[in-house]
Amino acid sequence: MSTDADYLELNDADYLELNIGGMTCAACATRVERTLNKLDGVRASVNFATERALVTGLPAGRAASAVEAVTRAGYSAAVRSDADDTWTARATTVRLSTLRRRLAVAALVTIPLCDLTILLALVPGMRFPGWQLVCVLLAVPVVTWAAWPFHRVAFTNLRHGAMSMDTLVSLGTIVSFGWAVYTMLFDRSTEPGYWLGFGTTPAGADSIYLDVAAGMVTFQLGGRYFETRSRRSAGEVLQAIGSLAVKQVRLLRDGTEQIVPVGRLRAGEEFVVLPGERIAADGTVLAGRSGADTSAMTGETVPVGLGPGDGVLGGTVNLDGRLTVRADAVGPHTRMAQLAALAGDAQRRKARVQKFADRVSAVFVPVVVVLAAVVAVAWLLAGAPTGRAVSAGIAVLIIACPCALGLATPTALMVGVGRGAQLGILIKSHDALEASGVIDTVVLDKTGTVTTGAMRLAEVVPADGRSRSQILRVAAAVESGSVHAIAAAVLRAARAGGVPVPPATDAAALPGLGARAVVDGRETLLGNPRLLAGRGITPGPEAAHGIARLQEAGMTVVVVAVDDTVWGVLGLADTVRVSAPDAVAHLGRLGLRTVLLTGDGDAAARAVGTEIGVDEVIARVLPADKAQVVEDLQRRGHRVAMVGDGINDAAALATADLGMAMVRGTDIAMKSADVILVREDLRVVVDAVLLSRRTLRTIRGNLAWAFGYNVAAIPIAAAGLLNPLIAAAAMAMSSTLVVSNSLRLRGFRPLPPTIPGTPPERGVPG
Repeated sequence: MSTDADYLELNDADYLELNIGGMTCAACATRVERTLNKLDGVRASVNFATERALVTGLPAGRAASAVEAVTRAGYSAAVRSDADDTWTARATTVRLSTLRRRLAVAALVTIPLCDLTILLALVPGMRFPGWQLVCVLLAVPVVTWAAWPFHRVAFTNLRHGAMSMDTLVSLGTIVSFGWAVYTMLFDRSTEPGYWLGFGTTPAGADSIYLDVAAGMVTFQLGGRYFETRSRRSAGEVLQAIGSLAVKQVRLLRDGTEQIVPVGRLRAGEEFVVLPGERIAADGTVLAGRSGADTSAMTGETVPVGLGPGDGVLGGTVNLDGRLTVRADAVGPHTRMAQLAALAGDAQRRKARVQKFADRVSAVFVPVVVVLAAVVAVAWLLAGAPTGRAVSAGIAVLIIACPCALGLATPTALMVGVGRGAQLGILIKSHDALEASGVIDTVVLDKTGTVTTGAMRLAEVVPADGRSRSQILRVAAAVESGSVHAIAAAVLRAARAGGVPVPPATDAAALPGLGARAVVDGRETLLGNPRLLAGRGITPGPEAAHGIARLQEAGMTVVVVAVDDTVWGVLGLADTVRVSAPDAVAHLGRLGLRTVLLTGDGDAAARAVGTEIGVDEVIARVLPADKAQVVEDLQRRGHRVAMVGDGINDAAALATADLGMAMVRGTDIAMKSADVILVREDLRVVVDAVLLSRRTLRTIRGNLAWAFGYNVAAIPIAAAGLLNPLIAAAAMAMSSTLVVSNSLRLRGFRPLPPTIPGTPPERGVPG
């Protein structure tokens, strides 16, 4: 397993990333990883989701040996470069398009083939001249062109002495189709013209399994297509984070600015950031004042004031002032790059969890193949005719083919995902379903998740004998021309209170501090306490007490001063979603522990935690440490679901057993998550858990039936008691039961919507 240090501290001599091609299941990733780890001094970790291998301990110049080792194992490999992201996305799109075409052709051909073979088997009188030739011609494109991905992998596995579910699908398809053709062409009991449908049907001639071969290919293609589409998004988080990186920087050398590629920026050098530009690296402000939009990194909506001596983060946006910054951390050492590394490492751990069918295939596939051969030999030793012995062996092989097993997960997942989409819940993979069945703790990010991210005026503290309306009147006048989040909150409060807003003149923004304007002929200041200190304005006892109290409560404090006299203090806070308390209560009824996670101070965090009723509050958490908090909970034995919306949540979402992202959050957060929550009502989290658990139960039921069917049918086939009609009926019934059970998910009922001002509803629908 790779560690964060593998990403952050490696140099070119011992760090190598490879693009791996040809992997079709998690077992393939394990095989490639095992092959690479056999090289002297090498530690390798292969990510099936992103189709990449991280190789450490490989001396410089030996990349070719790693590529050669992977190639010998039957896969393709190439050293990865930054330009490969676009190529990889294009290759995945082409692969999906190819699978979609093969699936469409297979389905269009298999449906009439199955209908025709079953009808003619049940009603022999409806057979027409050439009916079997028609069936064979219908089956040919399915078992050859449509099934080619399985044949290709099976052949590669054969060359390297390995087996997978592709081996069983390919072998079952080839043997069943080949035996059908052999029976029609070379069976001596067949009268002349029988293979064209004119002769008398000999004993056993119905055992051609054409519909079984075609159906198996179609079902497996459907599962493979859905899996590939789900995996495509696994690696997009790294690309999305990378897209925030600055391409060029205004380097300051000898007093002049030079626009150079950001790769030429070194720690200790100075660079300039103009208003509206993204900051290129983590550093310290040397000159200038401004506000910074850090929402992309911290999820917090209130701009951060910047001045000399303040630290800045690469990837954040400079809002309204020119800054001169000294670079302290560049390239892979910036906070943004570290978050990307954390998210990538977490995704690698999750992608290594093998799919259920792949785990089973390690034992199931070889056992079935050997069992089919043993059955055929046993019949021959018992003196049975060759045709009967071969038929019994084929029956075992075909009846064990995972048609129902292939349908068990994809059908339930597709129905569950479809129902979830109707309810504002987008389930990206069955990893989310597996995780939902075991989680016991739900971690909720505060800003943008529990709260709306919109500032509100929570309190006005008058001073100097002024009234609330007087303070709001001048504050709204100063902010009337601003689009700042604080300005919007002040203006909303003034309008709601019916306070008239007078005109303001000479309005100006004070970057990182606040704003000023002339209202009613008097200079009016609106800003943080640092603005007053810079102007030499000392608040009176009443205002000072109000500032301290509001800061202790975790609010954003804005001071209003007119002609150097403090009139009052405004306390602004984020707005808690009306659905949050009810959502937390429902999660508790489901037996889940709730934790509020935020970068805010203790007072603000406790206030929100008490309001919504969570079990635990964890405050003052830095963005890069959120994933660490999740890992700490996991080490304490908890199975954790994380609900968030910002870039700073991306690593935590990927680290958690179940990641849920609010759709109004960043693209990166959503790409890191397993479940996307579209509805504004926070109780969609409860619906997501309930739907995921029910879908998981459905998948387990489907798998239990599929394996039960195989366990019961294989002995019957081995005993020679399974004729084609019974086999076809059993397989149809097995598939029908699996699909019908999955369709029951369409009846899932969500919680009723939260209505502001009403008490929480009691009870959770089943």
